[in-house]
Amino acid sequence: MRPTDANLKLSIILIFMLYVQINNIKMDSFELNKIIAAILMVALLLIGLGKIADVAFHVKKPENPGYKIEVESQLVSGTSQATEIVEKIDIAAVMELGDFASGEKIFKKCAACHSINKGGKNKIGPALYNVVGRTVGGVNDYKYSKALASYGKEWTFEELNGFLTKPSSYLKGTKMSYAGLRKEKDRASVIKYLNQNSDSPKLLP
Repeated sequence: MRPTDANLKLSIILIFMLYVQINNIKMDSFELNKIIAAILMVALLLIGLGKIADVAFHVKKPENPGYKIEVESQLVSGTSQATEIVEKIDIAAVMELGDFASGEKIFKKCAACHSINKGGKNKIGPALYNVVGRTVGGVNDYKYSKALASYGKEWTFEELNGFLTKPSSYLKGTKMSYAGLRKEKDRASVIKYLNQNSDSPKLLP
């Protein structure tokens, strides 16, 4: 077993104490010299053993402490494909749920941003008179978002139903922050009300 530095120091202290005790004992010089020589030999032997143990049990310290664990990084790339799911809705059945009176009442929530009367001006949102059947983004003096301006479709019953469900999800990038109408009956009622506010209302599906 490798002597530790603490044990070595303890041994030297013990040897020194023994040397002091021997000096207090009356002996002839020859005996005393032998004892001193023996003490020095033991001290040198202990020191020598300590040095030899240091060499024998020397462990080279790593430059950086700890263990370096190499992990092979693997990039798992899932092919994300935008899949459009076109949900076919029986718009005729949806429209049967609504009624004009309810639509007029619900539209009051929209009146702060949209006018519905003939000749009405644009507000925060575009005027909605004649909106059913109109091209999306079709009001000339209103600045639409790019999403609406480039949509290129008409406001059919189906399009209005989808848009009013949740505008921000139906057309990404629209400026309209309205949360939408979750109930089919409410959407159908509003669409019927919009359809009647027109120079030529469309036939219901």
